[in-house]
Amino acid sequence: MARLPLHLLGSPVLRQRSEEVAKVDDDVRAFVDSMFETMDAAQGVGLAANQVGVARRVAVIDADGHRIAMINPRIVSAEGRATAEEGCLSIPEVFADVTRPERVVLEALDADGTPYRLEVGALAARAIQHEIDHLDGILFLDHLGPIKRKMLLARWKKDHRNDTTYIKEVTPAAAPSD
Repeated sequence: MARLPLHLLGSPVLRQRSEEVAKVDDDVRAFVDSMFETMDAAQGVGLAANQVGVARRVAVIDADGHRIAMINPRIVSAEGRATAEEGCLSIPEVFADVTRPERVVLEALDADGTPYRLEVGALAARAIQHEIDHLDGILFLDHLGPIKRKMLLARWKKDHRNDTTYIKEVTPAAAPSD
């Protein structure tokens, strides 16, 4: 396993629609393990392959007791509406309220290539939708009204005007000291 570098807002891969995974093999399993390691080190709730520069339909989440790999995921049904604050590892320090379906039914393959179906709500449902959006080249900012989106993008550009790359190495957060 290895931590993977994160792609930040402005990286073209974040706007790409990811390709289906034809076969779950050892390379895909190793990639899933590296995605979990990266997500954990970055203290995220979810991570999509686009966010680490790979346009393949692979994502991971760890929310509400659901630590799952999603290969070729799709939402087969959704219901309700809930608004909650979202952020993104690819757009650090930017947060906004996003309205999404409250419950979803997911179909995907796990890291062994076994199909599964999962019905979830709350944070797990939100994380699944957020990561599948990434796989479709959609960012959480795209769910905002034009004024709010423009304001947050302007702030991002100002805060990152001196950045020379759209890549960020992930280092684990320091453990709290006693």
